[in-house]
Amino acid sequence: MKLEEFDYYLPEELIAQVPIEKRDESRLMVLHRNNKTIEHKTFKDIIDYLNPGDCLVRNNTKVIPARLYGKKDTGANVEFVLLNRINGDIWEAMVRPGNKLKPGVNVEFGDGILKATILDILPGGTRRVQFQYEGIFNEILDKIGLMPLPPYIHESLKDNNRYQTVYAKYDGSAAAPTAGLHFTPELLKKIEEKGVKIANVTLHVGIGTFRPVKEENIEEHQMHTEHYYIKEEDAKKINETKQNGGRVIAVGTTSCRTLETIADEKTGMVKPCEGDTGIYIYPGYEFKCIDGLITNFHLPKSTLVMLVSAFAGREFILNSYNEAVKEKYRFFSFGDAMYIE
Repeated sequence: MKLEEFDYYLPEELIAQVPIEKRDESRLMVLHRNNKTIEHKTFKDIIDYLNPGDCLVRNNTKVIPARLYGKKDTGANVEFVLLNRINGDIWEAMVRPGNKLKPGVNVEFGDGILKATILDILPGGTRRVQFQYEGIFNEILDKIGLMPLPPYIHESLKDNNRYQTVYAKYDGSAAAPTAGLHFTPELLKKIEEKGVKIANVTLHVGIGTFRPVKEENIEEHQMHTEHYYIKEEDAKKINETKQNGGRVIAVGTTSCRTLETIADEKTGMVKPCEGDTGIYIYPGYEFKCIDGLITNFHLPKSTLVMLVSAFAGREFILNSYNEAVKEKYRFFSFGDAMYIE
């Protein structure tokens, strides 16, 4: 399949620059796969599409203030975005300017409270970096790091919590699992009271979020790996749902990719486990675990447009995106939502 087949026209003014005031009052486009129809709703209406016995699976990763601005020994300015912890104080990071940050180069952040040495260059151009500091690393990040907002957001974020889900728990992401940003504690409580199970997976969102597809033939694109885990109690909820004939609904493409990575080929059942996934889902993929997907509107020609096209059909997705443009939905991380059932 060709990259152009996943393109669509998006006016720049539809890219949401700030979060909506109330999380669950964003708009919701509902896509029915069985009869290819579309409904226009508000996000809080999602409860009407969930049935007792279903299971909502969400990603409880927490975004760290992973963008760091510092200086080399020479005084030149540099920028790091931390992607994942490799081991101890060794991290993988995106760096700028890349041509100036070679192995052996030393960098200081926050007037020297955090120091780093470039160890080596990894495939894809990221760096393996060793940090030195006194105290607790996450506390230092909280003090000097910035939220790693995507490059298409030009407004500064007034409240860092708006780039976290209300259920974010485990530090480790370089970007938010944005489909979850629409949920409020009150809405989640109502969903549970309706008899819907809520299960968690953890996938720390990494460079895949930032990396565009450059290959004309989409099958040649290489996904970056991301670390995930799922606990026994959550695997049990998902499996019980499948055994009892309920539906498994993924909140976001990160939850979807985790479930599809770990699900049994034949039964779709899952086990508690931990690992790294580079799963790449595009049309032709057969889903093993999920029955529904809550997601935001994604960038043209992105792997995420390919994933939703695999789930709902490329033509139906592109038609719905064109409808969203016509109806002036808000796009991308701080934008509106879509529910595909």
